[in-house]
Amino acid sequence: MKLQDLDIIVTAPPAPGWGGRYWILVKVTTDTGITGWGECYASSVGPNAMTAVIKDVFERHMQDENPENIELMFRRAYSSGFTQRPDLTVMGAFSGLEIACWDILGKDRDRPVHALIGGRLNDKIRAYTYLYPQKHHPLPDFWASAEMAADVAISLVNQGYTALKFDPAGPYTIRSGHMPSLHDIETSIAFCQTIRDAVGPNADLLFGTHGQFSTGGAIRMGQALERFSPLWYEEPIPPDAVAEMAKVASAVRIPVATGERLTTKAEFATVLRAGAATILQPALGRSGGIWETKKIATLAEVYNAQVAPHLYAGPIEWAANIQLAATLPNILMAETIETPFHDALIKSSITIENGYIPVPAAPGLGIDVDEALARAHPYTDTGLHLEMQSDPISYHAPNLFAGGAPVKDQS
Repeated sequence: MKLQDLDIIVTAPPAPGWGGRYWILVKVTTDTGITGWGECYASSVGPNAMTAVIKDVFERHMQDENPENIELMFRRAYSSGFTQRPDLTVMGAFSGLEIACWDILGKDRDRPVHALIGGRLNDKIRAYTYLYPQKHHPLPDFWASAEMAADVAISLVNQGYTALKFDPAGPYTIRSGHMPSLHDIETSIAFCQTIRDAVGPNADLLFGTHGQFSTGGAIRMGQALERFSPLWYEEPIPPDAVAEMAKVASAVRIPVATGERLTTKAEFATVLRAGAATILQPALGRSGGIWETKKIATLAEVYNAQVAPHLYAGPIEWAANIQLAATLPNILMAETIETPFHDALIKSSITIENGYIPVPAAPGLGIDVDEALARAHPYTDTGLHLEMQSDPISYHAPNLFAGGAPVKDQS
Protein backbone atom coordinates (compact mmCIF):
# COMPACT_ATOMS: atom_id res chain seq x y z
CA MET A 1 0.00 0.00 0.00
CA LYS A 2 1.37 3.40 -0.99
CA LEU A 3 0.26 7.00 -0.62
CA GLN A 4 -0.83 8.16 -4.04
CA ASP A 5 -3.18 11.16 -4.33
CA LEU A 6 -3.68 14.36 -2.34
CA ASP A 7 -6.62 16.73 -2.31
CA ILE A 8 -6.73 19.91 -0.21
CA ILE A 9 -9.96 21.65 0.80
CA VAL A 10 -9.91 25.09 2.45
CA THR A 11 -13.33 25.47 4.02
CA ALA A 12 -14.74 28.53 5.76
CA PRO A 13 -17.05 27.76 8.68
CA PRO A 14 -20.27 29.78 8.44
CA ALA A 15 -21.64 31.89 11.30
CA PRO A 16 -20.84 32.04 14.09
CA GLY A 17 -17.43 31.08 12.71
CA TRP A 18 -15.85 29.66 15.87
CA GLY A 19 -12.71 27.71 15.09
CA GLY A 20 -11.07 30.34 12.90
CA ARG A 21 -11.66 31.94 9.52
CA TYR A 22 -10.83 28.74 7.64
CA TRP A 23 -9.85 25.11 8.11
CA ILE A 24 -7.32 23.35 5.89
CA LEU A 25 -8.48 19.79 5.32
CA VAL A 26 -6.39 17.18 3.52
CA LYS A 27 -7.70 14.06 1.80
CA VAL A 28 -5.05 11.44 1.04
CA THR A 29 -5.77 8.32 -1.04
CA THR A 30 -3.65 5.20 -1.41
CA ASP A 31 -3.05 3.08 -4.50
CA THR A 32 -5.46 0.57 -2.93
CA GLY A 33 -8.28 3.12 -2.80
CA ILE A 34 -8.30 3.84 0.94
CA THR A 35 -8.91 7.48 1.85
CA GLY A 36 -7.64 9.23 4.96
CA TRP A 37 -8.52 12.67 6.31
CA GLY A 38 -6.35 15.14 8.20
CA GLU A 39 -6.31 18.80 9.16
CA CYS A 40 -3.40 21.24 9.03
CA TYR A 41 -3.42 23.86 11.78
CA ALA A 42 -0.88 26.26 10.30
CA SER A 43 -1.59 29.90 9.59
CA SER A 44 1.61 31.92 9.40
CA VAL A 45 1.05 32.14 5.64
CA GLY A 46 -2.24 32.42 3.76
CA PRO A 47 -4.19 29.36 2.64
CA ASN A 48 -3.06 29.59 -0.98
CA ALA A 49 0.59 29.60 0.05
CA MET A 50 -0.10 26.90 2.63
CA THR A 51 -1.72 24.73 -0.02
CA ALA A 52 1.52 24.90 -2.01
CA VAL A 53 3.54 23.97 1.09
CA ILE A 54 1.29 20.98 1.82
CA LYS A 55 1.64 19.75 -1.76
CA ASP A 56 5.40 20.12 -1.60
CA VAL A 57 5.70 18.25 1.69
CA PHE A 58 3.48 15.46 0.38
CA GLU A 59 5.21 15.08 -2.99
CA ARG A 60 8.71 15.45 -1.60
CA HIS A 61 8.49 13.32 1.53
CA MET A 62 5.38 11.13 1.46
CA GLN A 63 4.01 10.29 -1.98
CA ASP A 64 4.60 6.63 -2.99
CA GLU A 65 5.59 5.79 0.59
CA ASN A 66 3.87 3.15 2.71
CA PRO A 67 1.64 5.03 5.21
CA GLU A 68 2.99 2.76 7.95
CA ASN A 69 6.35 4.49 7.77
CA ILE A 70 5.36 7.46 9.91
CA GLU A 71 8.75 7.88 11.55
CA LEU A 72 10.58 7.80 8.22
CA MET A 73 8.30 10.45 6.72
CA PHE A 74 8.58 12.62 9.82
CA ARG A 75 12.38 12.49 9.70
CA ARG A 76 12.34 13.47 6.04
CA ALA A 77 10.10 16.47 6.66
CA TYR A 78 11.87 17.50 9.87
CA SER A 79 15.25 17.35 8.11
CA SER A 80 14.10 18.96 4.87
CA GLY A 81 16.49 21.50 3.43
CA PHE A 82 19.20 20.82 6.05
CA THR A 83 17.08 21.94 9.00
CA GLN A 84 16.33 19.34 11.71
CA ARG A 85 14.70 21.99 13.86
CA PRO A 86 11.07 22.97 14.47
CA ASP A 87 9.48 24.74 11.51
CA LEU A 88 5.92 25.85 12.19
CA THR A 89 4.80 25.89 8.56
CA VAL A 90 6.44 22.67 7.35
CA MET A 91 5.38 20.79 10.47
CA GLY A 92 1.87 22.22 10.15
CA ALA A 93 1.69 20.75 6.66
CA PHE A 94 3.17 17.43 7.75
CA SER A 95 0.92 17.19 10.82
CA GLY A 96 -2.32 17.15 8.83
CA LEU A 97 -0.90 14.68 6.32
CA GLU A 98 0.33 12.45 9.15
CA ILE A 99 -3.12 12.42 10.72
CA ALA A 100 -4.50 11.26 7.36
CA CYS A 101 -1.96 8.40 7.34
CA TRP A 102 -3.26 7.14 10.66
CA ASP A 103 -6.82 7.38 9.38
CA ILE A 104 -5.76 5.23 6.41
CA LEU A 105 -3.99 2.66 8.59
CA GLY A 106 -6.98 2.32 10.90
CA LYS A 107 -9.36 1.84 7.99
CA ASP A 108 -7.02 -0.66 6.35
CA ARG A 109 -6.91 -2.75 9.54
CA ASP A 110 -10.53 -2.07 10.53
CA ARG A 111 -9.36 -0.66 13.86
CA PRO A 112 -9.60 2.77 15.50
CA VAL A 113 -6.37 4.76 15.55
CA HIS A 114 -6.02 4.48 19.32
CA ALA A 115 -5.77 0.70 18.98
CA LEU A 116 -2.66 1.19 16.83
CA ILE A 117 -0.80 3.54 19.19
CA GLY A 118 -1.02 1.79 22.54
CA GLY A 119 -4.67 0.91 22.90
CA ARG A 120 -7.57 2.39 24.78
CA LEU A 121 -6.86 3.48 28.33
CA ASN A 122 -9.69 6.01 28.58
CA ASP A 123 -13.25 5.29 27.42
CA LYS A 124 -14.26 8.94 27.58
CA ILE A 125 -12.40 12.24 27.65
CA ARG A 126 -13.30 15.17 29.86
CA ALA A 127 -14.29 18.10 27.64
CA TYR A 128 -13.87 21.80 28.13
CA THR A 129 -15.13 24.67 26.03
CA TYR A 130 -14.79 28.40 25.65
CA LEU A 131 -17.49 30.81 26.78
CA TYR A 132 -18.81 31.75 23.34
CA PRO A 133 -21.70 34.23 23.09
CA GLN A 134 -25.17 32.89 22.44
CA LYS A 135 -27.49 34.41 19.84
CA HIS A 136 -29.28 36.65 22.32
CA HIS A 137 -26.07 38.25 23.59
CA PRO A 138 -25.26 41.65 22.04
CA LEU A 139 -21.86 42.07 20.41
CA PRO A 140 -19.31 43.40 21.06
CA ASP A 141 -20.70 44.07 24.57
CA PHE A 142 -20.52 40.37 25.43
CA TRP A 143 -16.72 40.27 25.47
CA ALA A 144 -16.50 42.74 28.37
CA SER A 145 -19.49 41.50 30.37
CA ALA A 146 -18.83 39.19 33.30
CA GLU A 147 -22.58 38.80 33.75
CA MET A 148 -23.13 37.57 30.18
CA ALA A 149 -20.15 35.22 30.50
CA ALA A 150 -21.67 33.81 33.69
CA ASP A 151 -24.96 33.33 31.85
CA VAL A 152 -23.18 31.13 29.29
CA ALA A 153 -21.27 29.35 32.05
CA ILE A 154 -24.48 28.34 33.80
CA SER A 155 -25.90 27.00 30.52
CA LEU A 156 -22.78 24.92 29.87
CA VAL A 157 -22.67 23.52 33.39
CA ASN A 158 -26.30 22.50 32.95
CA GLN A 159 -25.17 20.60 29.84
CA GLY A 160 -22.61 18.73 31.93
CA TYR A 161 -19.40 20.69 31.31
CA THR A 162 -17.02 20.77 34.28
CA ALA A 163 -14.39 23.13 32.85
CA LEU A 164 -14.86 26.52 31.18
CA LYS A 165 -12.36 28.81 29.45
CA PHE A 166 -12.55 32.58 29.05
CA ASP A 167 -10.04 35.35 28.27
CA PRO A 168 -11.09 38.82 29.46
CA ALA A 169 -7.55 40.20 29.90
CA GLY A 170 -7.43 42.19 26.66
CA PRO A 171 -6.14 41.62 23.13
CA TYR A 172 -2.96 40.06 21.88
CA THR A 173 -0.83 42.41 19.79
CA ILE A 174 2.10 42.22 17.38
CA ARG A 175 4.22 44.00 20.01
CA SER A 176 6.27 42.46 22.78
CA GLY A 177 4.55 41.45 25.98
CA HIS A 178 2.88 44.37 27.75
CA MET A 179 1.94 45.33 31.27
CA PRO A 180 -1.82 44.82 31.75
CA SER A 181 -3.84 47.91 32.54
CA LEU A 182 -5.62 48.22 35.85
CA HIS A 183 -8.88 48.15 33.87
CA ASP A 184 -7.95 44.75 32.42
CA ILE A 185 -6.92 43.37 35.79
CA GLU A 186 -10.21 44.52 37.33
CA THR A 187 -12.20 43.09 34.40
CA SER A 188 -10.39 39.75 34.81
CA ILE A 189 -11.11 39.69 38.54
CA ALA A 190 -14.79 40.47 37.86
CA PHE A 191 -15.03 37.61 35.34
CA CYS A 192 -13.47 35.10 37.74
CA GLN A 193 -15.62 36.26 40.67
CA THR A 194 -18.90 36.38 38.75
CA ILE A 195 -18.44 33.05 36.99
CA ARG A 196 -17.28 31.35 40.20
CA ASP A 197 -20.33 32.72 42.03
CA ALA A 198 -22.56 31.46 39.22
CA VAL A 199 -21.25 27.90 38.93
CA GLY A 200 -19.85 27.32 42.40
CA PRO A 201 -17.66 24.21 42.63
CA ASN A 202 -19.33 22.58 39.61
CA ALA A 203 -16.78 23.75 37.04
CA ASP A 204 -13.09 24.59 36.90
CA LEU A 205 -12.18 28.03 35.61
CA LEU A 206 -9.60 28.09 32.83
CA PHE A 207 -8.07 31.54 32.54
CA GLY A 208 -6.96 32.15 28.98
CA THR A 209 -4.46 34.69 27.76
CA HIS A 210 -2.57 34.75 24.47
CA GLY A 211 1.03 35.44 25.37
CA GLN A 212 0.31 39.16 25.57
CA PHE A 213 2.00 40.03 28.87
CA SER A 214 5.49 40.95 29.93
CA THR A 215 6.96 38.71 32.62
CA GLY A 216 6.16 41.23 35.33
CA GLY A 217 2.73 41.87 33.87
CA ALA A 218 1.91 38.15 33.81
CA ILE A 219 2.97 37.79 37.44
CA ARG A 220 0.91 40.81 38.42
CA MET A 221 -2.20 39.50 36.66
CA GLY A 222 -1.75 35.93 37.89
CA GLN A 223 -1.31 36.92 41.51
CA ALA A 224 -4.49 39.01 41.31
CA LEU A 225 -6.42 35.88 40.26
CA GLU A 226 -4.91 33.29 42.60
CA ARG A 227 -7.75 33.49 45.12
CA PHE A 228 -10.20 32.09 42.54
CA SER A 229 -8.06 28.95 42.08
CA PRO A 230 -8.24 28.66 38.28
CA LEU A 231 -7.22 25.26 36.97
CA TRP A 232 -4.75 26.95 34.64
CA TYR A 233 -3.19 30.21 33.48
CA GLU A 234 -2.86 29.78 29.72
CA GLU A 235 0.18 31.08 27.82
CA PRO A 236 0.69 34.17 30.00
CA ILE A 237 3.72 35.41 28.01
CA PRO A 238 4.97 34.85 24.44
CA PRO A 239 5.63 31.13 23.92
CA ASP A 240 9.30 31.40 22.88
CA ALA A 241 10.33 33.04 26.17
CA VAL A 242 10.58 29.73 28.01
CA ALA A 243 12.88 30.83 30.83
CA GLU A 244 10.67 33.85 31.47
CA MET A 245 7.56 31.67 31.51
CA ALA A 246 9.28 29.56 34.15
CA LYS A 247 9.63 32.72 36.27
CA VAL A 248 5.87 33.24 35.96
CA ALA A 249 5.18 29.61 36.86
CA SER A 250 7.28 29.88 40.01
CA ALA A 251 5.77 33.21 41.09
CA VAL A 252 2.08 32.47 40.54
CA ARG A 253 0.07 29.81 42.38
CA ILE A 254 -1.91 28.80 39.30
CA PRO A 255 -0.70 25.98 37.01
CA VAL A 256 0.69 27.39 33.77
CA ALA A 257 -0.49 25.85 30.48
CA THR A 258 1.06 26.35 27.06
CA GLY A 259 1.52 24.71 23.68
CA GLU A 260 -0.93 25.76 20.97
CA ARG A 261 1.83 27.66 19.12
CA LEU A 262 4.58 25.06 19.65
CA THR A 263 5.63 22.24 17.37
CA THR A 264 7.51 18.96 17.86
CA LYS A 265 8.98 17.41 20.96
CA ALA A 266 12.00 19.72 20.68
CA GLU A 267 9.98 22.77 21.71
CA PHE A 268 7.82 20.99 24.28
CA ALA A 269 10.87 19.37 25.90
CA THR A 270 12.36 22.83 26.45
CA VAL A 271 9.21 23.90 28.28
CA LEU A 272 9.26 20.83 30.50
CA ARG A 273 12.97 21.05 31.32
CA ALA A 274 12.61 24.69 32.33
CA GLY A 275 9.59 24.05 34.55
CA ALA A 276 7.70 26.63 32.50
CA ALA A 277 4.39 24.72 32.44
CA THR A 278 2.76 21.67 33.98
CA ILE A 279 -0.05 21.45 31.41
CA LEU A 280 0.79 21.04 27.72
CA GLN A 281 -1.70 22.06 25.03
CA PRO A 282 -0.48 20.67 21.69
CA ALA A 283 -2.56 21.34 18.59
CA LEU A 284 -2.19 18.08 16.68
CA GLY A 285 -2.51 19.77 13.31
CA ARG A 286 0.64 21.76 14.12
CA SER A 287 2.62 19.83 16.75
CA GLY A 288 3.81 17.07 14.40
CA GLY A 289 0.75 14.87 14.17
CA ILE A 290 -0.44 11.96 16.28
CA TRP A 291 2.80 10.01 16.65
CA GLU A 292 4.98 13.03 17.46
CA THR A 293 2.42 14.27 19.98
CA LYS A 294 2.33 10.82 21.58
CA LYS A 295 6.06 11.32 22.19
CA ILE A 296 5.39 14.79 23.62
CA ALA A 297 2.85 13.28 26.02
CA THR A 298 5.38 10.65 27.08
CA LEU A 299 7.93 13.36 27.86
CA ALA A 300 5.26 15.15 29.88
CA GLU A 301 4.55 11.96 31.81
CA VAL A 302 8.18 11.85 32.98
CA TYR A 303 7.82 15.39 34.32
CA ASN A 304 4.47 14.57 35.98
CA ALA A 305 2.81 17.04 33.62
CA GLN A 306 -0.57 16.64 31.96
CA VAL A 307 -1.84 17.06 28.42
CA ALA A 308 -4.91 19.01 27.28
CA PRO A 309 -5.05 19.04 23.45
CA HIS A 310 -5.88 22.45 22.04
CA LEU A 311 -8.61 23.08 19.48
CA TYR A 312 -9.26 26.23 17.55
CA ALA A 313 -9.86 24.48 14.27
CA GLY A 314 -12.28 22.02 12.71
CA PRO A 315 -13.57 18.61 13.81
CA ILE A 316 -10.92 16.52 12.01
CA GLU A 317 -8.20 17.83 14.30
CA TRP A 318 -10.64 17.24 17.17
CA ALA A 319 -11.05 13.61 16.10
CA ALA A 320 -7.27 13.16 16.11
CA ASN A 321 -7.10 14.72 19.59
CA ILE A 322 -9.62 12.23 20.91
CA GLN A 323 -7.87 9.21 19.40
CA LEU A 324 -4.62 10.26 21.05
CA ALA A 325 -6.28 11.17 24.34
CA ALA A 326 -7.75 7.69 24.60
CA THR A 327 -4.23 6.27 25.01
CA LEU A 328 -2.73 8.74 27.47
CA PRO A 329 -2.34 8.12 31.21
CA ASN A 330 -1.72 11.86 31.72
CA ILE A 331 -4.64 13.28 29.76
CA LEU A 332 -6.32 16.15 31.59
CA MET A 333 -9.07 17.15 29.18
CA ALA A 334 -9.65 18.12 25.56
CA GLU A 335 -10.95 21.36 24.12
CA THR A 336 -14.22 21.22 22.19
CA ILE A 337 -16.16 23.57 19.95
CA GLU A 338 -19.84 22.88 19.45
CA THR A 339 -21.31 24.50 16.34
CA PRO A 340 -23.76 23.03 13.83
CA PHE A 341 -21.04 23.15 11.16
CA HIS A 342 -18.51 21.24 13.27
CA ASP A 343 -21.12 18.58 13.90
CA ALA A 344 -22.39 18.39 10.32
CA LEU A 345 -18.92 18.19 8.78
CA ILE A 346 -18.34 14.83 10.51
CA LYS A 347 -22.00 13.78 10.36
CA SER A 348 -22.36 13.69 14.16
CA SER A 349 -19.84 10.85 14.38
CA ILE A 350 -18.33 12.24 17.61
CA THR A 351 -20.55 13.56 20.38
CA ILE A 352 -20.32 15.20 23.79
CA GLU A 353 -22.32 13.53 26.53
CA ASN A 354 -22.70 15.19 29.92
CA GLY A 355 -19.38 16.98 29.61
CA TYR A 356 -17.40 14.01 28.28
CA ILE A 357 -16.46 12.80 24.80
CA PRO A 358 -17.01 9.05 24.28
CA VAL A 359 -14.04 7.65 22.36
CA PRO A 360 -15.32 6.39 18.98
CA ALA A 361 -14.71 2.75 18.12
CA ALA A 362 -15.12 3.05 14.34
CA PRO A 363 -12.05 2.46 12.16
CA GLY A 364 -9.45 5.18 11.65
CA LEU A 365 -10.26 8.52 13.22
CA GLY A 366 -13.80 7.28 13.80
CA ILE A 367 -15.43 9.98 11.70
CA ASP A 368 -17.47 10.22 8.52
CA VAL A 369 -16.52 13.41 6.65
CA ASP A 370 -19.12 15.27 4.60
CA GLU A 371 -16.83 16.22 1.74
CA ALA A 372 -19.58 17.95 -0.23
CA LEU A 373 -20.36 20.21 2.73
CA ALA A 374 -16.69 21.15 3.11
CA ARG A 375 -16.45 22.05 -0.59
CA ALA A 376 -19.70 24.03 -0.44
CA HIS A 377 -18.08 26.59 1.89
CA PRO A 378 -14.86 27.71 0.17
CA TYR A 379 -12.73 30.37 1.78
CA THR A 380 -12.75 33.55 -0.30
CA ASP A 381 -11.43 36.15 2.16
CA THR A 382 -7.83 37.34 2.56
CA GLY A 383 -7.33 37.23 6.33
CA LEU A 384 -5.24 34.63 8.11
CA HIS A 385 -6.80 32.02 10.38
CA LEU A 386 -6.15 34.34 13.34
CA GLU A 387 -4.61 37.81 13.34
CA MET A 388 -2.99 39.93 16.02
CA GLN A 389 -3.77 43.55 16.80
CA SER A 390 -1.29 46.15 15.54
CA ASP A 391 -2.23 48.98 17.91
CA PRO A 392 -1.04 49.00 21.51
CA ILE A 393 -3.53 48.47 24.30
CA SER A 394 -5.25 51.36 26.03
CA TYR A 395 -4.56 52.38 29.61
CA HIS A 396 -7.48 54.84 29.70
CA ALA A 397 -10.36 52.36 29.38
CA PRO A 398 -10.99 48.60 29.33
CA ASN A 399 -9.60 46.83 26.27
CA LEU A 400 -12.11 44.85 24.25
CA PHE A 401 -10.98 41.46 22.98
CA ALA A 402 -13.58 40.01 20.62
CA GLY A 403 -12.54 36.38 20.81
CA GLY A 404 -10.88 34.65 17.89
CA ALA A 405 -12.05 35.30 14.34
CA PRO A 406 -14.71 38.01 13.90
CA VAL A 407 -18.28 36.90 14.34
CA LYS A 408 -20.04 36.62 11.00
CA ASP A 409 -23.50 37.79 10.07
CA GLN A 410 -25.94 35.51 11.88
CA SER A 411 -29.10 37.08 10.50
